[in-house]
Amino acid sequence: MTKAAPGARGATSVQVWDLPLRLWHWALAILVLVAWVTPNVHDRLHRLAGYAVIALLAFRLIWGFAGTRYARFGRLGVRLRAAPRYLWNLRRGITGRYIGLNPAGTVMLVALLLLLAVSAITGAMEVTVTFFGVWWVEDTHVYASNAVLILVALHVLGVIVVSLLQRQNLVRAMLTGRKQLRNR
Repeated sequence: MTKAAPGARGATSVQVWDLPLRLWHWALAILVLVAWVTPNVHDRLHRLAGYAVIALLAFRLIWGFAGTRYARFGRLGVRLRAAPRYLWNLRRGITGRYIGLNPAGTVMLVALLLLLAVSAITGAMEVTVTFFGVWWVEDTHVYASNAVLILVALHVLGVIVVSLLQRQNLVRAMLTGRKQLRNR
């Protein structure tokens, strides 16, 4: 269902991201931040954040099949295949209009989910008797965690760039769940 966006002429807004998905997104962002600032200082909090990330990843996997239209993974392949052309066009300021994730956002979603899974699982492995002190587990955890931080920075930069190019506040859209659609 669409409705007029406040203060926008010739535009409507549409419900895109449901409440569970939005809560998942912001909880994950907070937990990644907590995990980033707590290793070797507040190990218990760091571990709890990691376990909570595993729980959120499990939820997202389930919600990717059982959730609402824009939360589901149904169009993942199409958007992933469209990503190279989307990124090429983005260099020229051409973004196209996507109600859900654009192709670059889809690539980011997949990459972050995979790297967060590797980071959280290897982190959990590190505190077990079997894998404590095993070099490849520790190294994998560190490299995956650092890659997550790089991707998070790229994600934030991408949101800013696309928001500016489309003259749309995508952060607000992820808070409210509603995305503005311009009538042409």
